[in-house]
Order: sequence, then structure tokens, then C-alpha cells
Amino acid sequence: MGESNPPTLDNLTLSPPSPPHPQNMKPLRFLVIGAGSRGNAYAQAVTNVTSGVIHAIAEPHPFKRQEFGRNYIWGDNGTPQDGQEFKDWRDWLRWEVQRREQGSPSATVETNHAAVGIDGVFICTLDETHVEILQSIASLQLHILCEKPLALSLSDCLTVYRAILPEENGGTSPHSSPPAIFSIGHVLRYSPHNILLRKLLLEDRVIGDIVSLEHCEPVGWWHFAHSYVRGNWRRATPEGDGSLLTKSCHDLDFILWLLCSPLPLPIDTKLSPEQQQELLKLQQPHLPRTISSSGSLTQFRKSRKPHAAGSATNCLSCPAERDCNYSALKIYRDMHVAKAHYDWPVNIVCPDIEDVVRTANQTKAAEQHLLRHLEEDYTPDTEDRDIARRPWYGRCVYESDNNVCDDQVVTLTWDDEVVPESSLDATTTSGYYYPRTSKTAIFHMIAPTEKQCERRGRVYGTQGEITYDSRNIVIYSFSTRSTRSIEVPRPPPEEEKSHGGGDYGLARSFVRAVDAVVNLGWEVEWAQRCFVGCTLEEAVRSHAVVFAAEEARREEKVVQWKDWWEGKLQDSTGTRSACD
Repeated sequence: MGESNPPTLDNLTLSPPSPPHPQNMKPLRFLVIGAGSRGNAYAQAVTNVTSGVIHAIAEPHPFKRQEFGRNYIWGDNGTPQDGQEFKDWRDWLRWEVQRREQGSPSATVETNHAAVGIDGVFICTLDETHVEILQSIASLQLHILCEKPLALSLSDCLTVYRAILPEENGGTSPHSSPPAIFSIGHVLRYSPHNILLRKLLLEDRVIGDIVSLEHCEPVGWWHFAHSYVRGNWRRATPEGDGSLLTKSCHDLDFILWLLCSPLPLPIDTKLSPEQQQELLKLQQPHLPRTISSSGSLTQFRKSRKPHAAGSATNCLSCPAERDCNYSALKIYRDMHVAKAHYDWPVNIVCPDIEDVVRTANQTKAAEQHLLRHLEEDYTPDTEDRDIARRPWYGRCVYESDNNVCDDQVVTLTWDDEVVPESSLDATTTSGYYYPRTSKTAIFHMIAPTEKQCERRGRVYGTQGEITYDSRNIVIYSFSTRSTRSIEVPRPPPEEEKSHGGGDYGLARSFVRAVDAVVNLGWEVEWAQRCFVGCTLEEAVRSHAVVFAAEEARREEKVVQWKDWWEGKLQDSTGTRSACD
């Protein structure tokens, strides 16, 4: 049976209603670096549901840059003003540094960011570019939202951590925070469905103590071929960058958010700074004891190529194309262009396809334009660096240069949480905290599935169990031996198609945190915890769990988390870090 009074979207937000703004509140302006699918997703969310505005775009592709500007900045009939359009992020950085120097000759780059300009940056470029961008702009002390993953190696993640967190804080305080808001694109934390699931598990404790969790991400049969066989994320690096990082760091972060992260803060804007700090000290993670993993590339390799395909390396010239599920013609032309669907994934294959269909006969022109892209191929004489630097969407999935897993399982275990008696007395008396018990979690990433990124799972507890998918939550109680279905709040359709509302939820949380700091005078750390709900060190540690799992898979071993993590931190700095 369903609940009579289901929760609403309003009481499922991660943050409290903001206090009334002062009359002279500053409009929040943001730069987006990268006008691809993620840049557009965040720009749309900021524009539609926050008080912020997209003020500038940095994007090397002319059509994508101009289309983005028309949609979110200067409109159909407007023109970009100075400081609104840049060919790349370096172009913007030079302009911004010069703007600050001219605005206040005696001011430093680090201190003059309150002048006219942007308040924050959305970094939505390819994964391998994040580290350089973050290091280059860290001294500007702008508020930052970076698309996941943060970096492609653990050493680079720690480099980013040290660049963003001032040195005087980074090595001393385990609760230190950046001088500005920092958020990572782990959007699963921010969907109404998942916020409700976490509340039921951790705050309402509807199944008692958690004993075990099973979580699955079905990637989708043709989605995996598009992104992880032919596309940008098909090749792993020696440091461990594979599909677990580029596709499923979302999911491991989701599991850690449920089983490891502190509870949401009991928000009270009247708390003194001292009271805030006392609460923040209670925000300790329950870290795992062991991490193990197994997985491989099972399907998309040359030994699985159909015999009838012969020596063909491109779908447009393959004799077996009609019988192949992974035909690029079927996926991009028949499933999308023939139905006048020009969004993802077609606009990834042909970034300027919208411009083509605007100026010509739609179906015919779009198909011809698509085929020109799909016929691109490489030969045995093509240098590997030239192959690696771009995607090949018409390439045979069995003749590609991909090497990332299409099937992988990760297992995490926890011991009982050890809580000092003084802390335990203070927290249990207020009803805020329960010591977390030993448990296990199993994550499965699998490519050949009907469902596409519609996560599903089951949580087993001492008092019952919960099953969930991307839309539903069902609770079974041991005491009543009954089942009830929870009515999950549905976001508006435009929001729901963006990771179940997660893109919009993340954008709301980030902008509200920036607003609290810029317009309401909140401390950065308090705004970070209250609105974003995830610190920089938590984001780095979440990535570290992914790298630990990949190391466990490659070396066929069980990682002892505490020793492994301490060793990595010491290797990177020679001393223990605040990430610990």
C-alpha cells in the first residue's frame, strides 16, 4: 500500500529555506567552460531553477559556443558583450587576470574577485583537462563546480586537493575547507528519489541497522558501445582510469553517501560559529575496512567479431552490418536521425547537426551529414596517438582500441563504528546520531542491458529490507510481515530527464551555497556542509575508493582501506594529509 502523505519536493531538498535577502543582494554570475552535453545540462538547470545567471562561455567549437550563448546568455537577437564569449578557458583566464589588475591596481588576483565579474565556474570539459584547469584557476578563489571525475589518477586528485585548499589549512585541520565553495558532479546525491531513499534508511531507520546493500548500474547495450567502445571514454590509463571511474564513480559515491557519509546537519541559522564548529566535529565518515573487485572486457574485442564481417573495420562498408546489433547506422541513423532526434547521442557524433537541419531539408541533410562523420576510420598505419585523441563512431565495435571493462563487480566491507563515549553521549541524547554497524556493499556495473542507466538495488536491514529502482521504493517489514510502496516525488519532466532531477538538484545546491556566502555572509565551510552536503576531502576520498577498487581488480587482491589510504597520502606528500 502507498503512504497517505508522501513527501514533497520542498521537504526533500538538501538545504533549508534561505533567510530573506538584503536589498542590495548581488546577482550571481557564472562561467561555463565547455559547451557539451554536461555544460548545457548545468546551464539549463541554473537558468531554470536558481537565482544565478550564466554570464559567459568558454568553448573552442564555434557552433557549440554560439549556440550556447544564444540559448543562455545573449539570446537569439543579441550579441556577446566583452567578457561573455571565449575560445577556450585560457583565453578567459588571461582576460580575467587583466580585468582584476585593471579594476584595482593595488589588488592582488587572489583578493580582488569581489569586483564586477563572475562568482563561479562550471568545469564541463573532457576528463583529462580538469587538473590543469583547476590548478590554473585555484588562486582566483572562485566558487567551482567540476564535472566528475575530478581527475584520471589518484595523484592528480590529490594535486587538485592541495591546489584548492590553502597550504596553511591543508596540513593541519581535518575539518578545513577551501576558501570558496567546491562541488563535484556526483548528481546521484541530489535526485529527489535518492534523497528520500537516504532519509528512509539513515534518519527514519525503516529497516533498522543496515546489514548489506546490492546496487547495480545497467549501462545499456548501445550506450556502452557509444561512449566506452567508440567514444571518448574507451581507453584506460595505466593509473587506473577505466569505466569504473568515468561511468560508475557516480555509483560508488552513491554507496559511500549511504553507508559512509555523515548525516545531514540539523540546520539552524541562529547557531553561533562555536556551535556550528561543534556540530561539524561530529561529521565523521564511517570508512570501509576492505575493498575488492573483479571484472574484465568480455564482449567488445576482436575474438568476438562475427565471422561474416570479414576484414571490415567500419560499419558503412561491413557485409554483416544488417545483422549486427551494434551497427552505427542502426544506432545513430535508424534509432535517432530517421525519427528527427538530433540530441544526444547524435549531437555528440555531429556537434553542429542542429545548424545543418535548420538550414536544409531536415531528414536528408541530417542523414548525409551523419554519414560523413560515420565513414571516418583509421588504418593500421595510423599512429596510436592520432587514434587515441578522438572518437570513431562508425568504427566496428570489435575492431576498436577500447580496453575498459564492460562487466565489473566491487565489494566493500565495514566494521562496527568506534565512537568516543563523550561524542556518543552528546549525539544520542539529542537523537541526532546512531553508531553505524558492520555491513557489506556489492556494486555491479554491466554493459549489455535493456535499461539504460536506470539504477536498481536492494538494502537488507535488521528490521526489514528496501528495494529500489530509479523511480520506486518498496519496504518490507519483518515485524508486520507486510510490504508498502513509497510514492516518490516526481520532479517536472524537464528536470526528471536529467539524472532523475539530480542535475537540477546539484545546480540548486551549488548556487544556494554560493548565494549564502556571497549575499548572506555565511562561512564557506558551513554553507558547503549545509547546501552542497559534500566537502572537497570527501569528494577526493570517494575517487580514491574507485582507484583502490581498480588496483584490487588489476592485482587480484583485497585492499585494506586504512593502510592503503594512509600509504597513498604519505607517498604523495611525505606526511599525513587532511584528507585522512
